Amino acid sequence: MSLRIVPPSGSPRILAVAQLINSLGDGAYYVCSALYFSRIVGLSPAQIGLGLTVAWAIGSVAGVPLGHLADRRGPRSTAVLLALATATSVASFLFVRSFAPFLLAACCYATAQCGLAAARQALLAGLVAKEERTETLAYLQSTLNAGLAVGAAAGGVALHFGTREAYLSVFAMDAAAFTLCAVVLLRLPTVQPAAPTTGGGPELAVLRDRPYALVSFLNMVMLLRMPLISLAIPLWIVERTSAHGWSVSALLVLNTGAVMLFQVRTAAAVTDLPSATRTVRRGGAVMLASCAVFALSAAAGPAAWVAVAVLLAGAVLQVAGEMMQSAGAWQISFDLAPAGQQGQYQGFFGTGVSVARMLGPLLLTTLIVDWGVPGWLLLGALFLAAGLAMGPAVRWAEKSDARLAYAG
Repeated sequence: MSLRIVPPSGSPRILAVAQLINSLGDGAYYVCSALYFSRIVGLSPAQIGLGLTVAWAIGSVAGVPLGHLADRRGPRSTAVLLALATATSVASFLFVRSFAPFLLAACCYATAQCGLAAARQALLAGLVAKEERTETLAYLQSTLNAGLAVGAAAGGVALHFGTREAYLSVFAMDAAAFTLCAVVLLRLPTVQPAAPTTGGGPELAVLRDRPYALVSFLNMVMLLRMPLISLAIPLWIVERTSAHGWSVSALLVLNTGAVMLFQVRTAAAVTDLPSATRTVRRGGAVMLASCAVFALSAAAGPAAWVAVAVLLAGAVLQVAGEMMQSAGAWQISFDLAPAGQQGQYQGFFGTGVSVARMLGPLLLTTLIVDWGVPGWLLLGALFLAAGLAMGPAVRWAEKSDARLAYAG
């Protein structure tokens, strides 16, 4: 069985190079940022949490108009400008010494990141044939995970030294990575801006597209898996199981490696909306199974190796469901977006990531750490329900006269 991790030459490969570069910087940033703001800047955990929640809330709202800007002004130039804006906001963290500047810098960072994600999706839609978009996104996701893993290792070195200079070098590295990402994006062909909306339709049509809003909401529910492996499961392991502490790292490595090696292969089964909804439905069922297995780890008793084995089994199911959900969601988000409005529609669809980042930690810690096994089963039921509902929601969106009218 061959593993495909290098995308085809041309635009997909250039997009992957840009993805790799900025994910290297982000990997180091994610590992070090919270401790930098706490230990070096002196912010309290409550201040950090409040600042990031406000920032991602603003970013999620900004994604739609910035995506619309990419549609109207051209996605390549918009993506380049937003990559540079992200680099600038990261660099501004170097000068943060109190809460107010931190909040301002975090809001700029989240806004630029959400806008950049929408612009890059619109850029991909303009450069890659419709039938190749999901496969290309799978390659980009594999590249993202590879870069985050290497970047996280670099961040680990900074954590080892623990000095102000070590932390600042990580922020400088991330800012440089986004600057280089902007340079790489300039190598892509120019995508012509979409024509202005005609016939009296609204400029931000996605805000009135109820079927697409429902699809985006269901995807947001399934994206609650994002804080699962990085926050909820580590807390579960420490507080509710007899597993060794190193199992947290083992699960993270398993997740990252599996996506890097198998995301493209998983996405090969998705070629149109029917196959996408089937894949999302299966992903919901697999994530329900993973939640049930994770719940069982609490009943492993004092034998640590049994708990670790159960956790690894749950992690395998979880990453399989994650890859299915991702592949199906990519196809759905592109195919339901009207031509010429990919930026604003991708910006709206991408708000699920921001909302999961905002609400996921509190929701998952309450469900899993506080409620225990019943919480795991409820979370699994949410995944399953969202997966099952995706098919009817997509069919409604396909047939919606309102959505077709807004397509211009």
